[in-house]
This record gives sequence, C-alpha cells and structure tokens, in this order.
Amino acid sequence: VAPSTPVCEVPSSAMTGTVVQLSCKETEGSPPSEYQWYKNGVALLEKTGTASARAPNITYTMNKKSGTLLFNTVTKNDTGEYFCEASNGIGLSQRCSVKRMQV
Repeated sequence: VAPSTPVCEVPSSAMTGTVVQLSCKETEGSPPSEYQWYKNGVALLEKTGTASARAPNITYTMNKKSGTLLFNTVTKNDTGEYFCEASNGIGLSQRCSVKRMQV
C-alpha cells in the first residue's frame, strides 16, 4: 500500500541551545514507510552515531524509520523551512506541507 500524506510536527519557534524534536508519521503505508527530512528544499543527510568528516557542522540526528529529526542543541543556523517525505517503494512518495522553524 502506498504511503498516505504524512503528518509533520515542526515547532514554529525554538530557543537557541535547546533540544528540539521534529516528527513525521504516516499510518497507511505497507510495508512501513521510511522518512526523509528536507530543510529549505535540500535533503538532510542521515547521521548515525559519530559525526562524519564531510559534515562536521551537523547538529541533528535523523531516524528514517521513526521519522524523527532531533536537534541536541539548535542554533540560529537551524532556522529554515522543513518538510518530510514518506516513501516505501510503492506508489508515489508523499510529503507534508512545509513548516518554518525560527530559532
């Protein structure tokens, strides 16, 4: 079953240095969807565990299975327009509407 349009939860504002979690979920896809977050139209890199040398300024952890995007300490650089995309290889991938987060 193709994914339905995911529901995104993006805080409209956040204080610098706080922990912020964005979430994305859809319930109809079978097999379960994987989620990809975008910031200002650009796909965010999945980061697991240690920071990569190529992207030392990554301040978040993205979990493609659960759809969460977690910032351990947000900075002004994290301000932007976010949306996520759900896909499971069946039908078209679905996106939620873009939401702006101001830090």
